[in-house]
Amino acid sequence: MDITFIDETEQVSNEKIQEIDGVLQFAADYLKLPEDTEMSVTFMDNAAIQIINRDYRGKDAPTDVISFALEEEGEDEIPIIMDEEDKMPRNLGDIMISTERAQEQAEEYGHSFDRELGFLAVHGFLHINGYDHMTTEDEKEMFGLQKEILDAYGLKR
Repeated sequence: MDITFIDETEQVSNEKIQEIDGVLQFAADYLKLPEDTEMSVTFMDNAAIQIINRDYRGKDAPTDVISFALEEEGEDEIPIIMDEEDKMPRNLGDIMISTERAQEQAEEYGHSFDRELGFLAVHGFLHINGYDHMTTEDEKEMFGLQKEILDAYGLKR
């Protein structure tokens, strides 16, 4: 899977980016996604993610992770259908993670920053793959899969 990483904070080390790339590659293999799948991950601070949360979700507060699935159809949108010969790589969408909020939550939950960052990346990844937690049944499925992936990768609480 091809992942574009953008670090708006200019504070995320190459090592951390490689760690997040590793867990997301593992998650992509776990879901058996095609190798030519694409997505992006942007690291930002609380102020930047608060603007996105306010503008797109109507919640004027910082959050930990926001995802935008490109394959998700909005109201009144028409699906794009391509012929096999026009096949392009599958672009899942974008994940935005507040590294500030990740650090706060790691301290709050009593686990490492690495575990929280990995958790948020996988959580956003599942969202851009069509998983959600709006109902109890959906939550059980998504959170169960999330735990399976993180445990199998070795990022346990």
